[in-house]
Amino acid sequence: MERRFFRLGIDVYVAGRWYLGEPTHLTGQALDDVWEFCHGRPVEVRERLRVPIDRPGKPLDFDTAGVGQAPIANARVASVFREMAPNDVQLFPIEVQGREETYYLVNVARTVRCIDDKASAEVQFYGAEDGWTERSGEYRSVIGLRIDKSTVGDARVFRPWGWPPPVIVDEEIKEALERTGMVGGQFDEV
Repeated sequence: MERRFFRLGIDVYVAGRWYLGEPTHLTGQALDDVWEFCHGRPVEVRERLRVPIDRPGKPLDFDTAGVGQAPIANARVASVFREMAPNDVQLFPIEVQGREETYYLVNVARTVRCIDDKASAEVQFYGAEDGWTERSGEYRSVIGLRIDKSTVGDARVFRPWGWPPPVIVDEEIKEALERTGMVGGQFDEV
């Protein structure tokens, strides 16, 4: 049976949900590179981080923080990643403003070259003419993302090479996250 994969995104339609701000140092100082958690590679974090709440509301079990959209998970959701995909993710304990429980910044530390250009609805690439020579050949836009499952190997949680916004999980992880009763996440098959 062929493995199935899903994009794990946030459910913006949860009624009365909170909205999280940019992760910062505990002092409130901005991070040097808030985007480092969105590139699909391991990072080093030497101190605990804090995430402010930009708009109070219902706490979510899974969400993203700030413009870099770093995944944030409560302990129950983080335990699924820890147990089922320890080689694919890093979990950094963080403080969320006004919350006593520990949350985790989920750094997806694996990238897979897997986008199926023909099966996806539309793909656009950066070229030298775009002024981003260091990104030439990477994806500028992917609509209707589909992946070539034969390229994934043993990855269970990853970001697609050249188009890092999506977090992709395999079907077993999706089902385990659903069993936790996770509020805030949603899945779309890719």
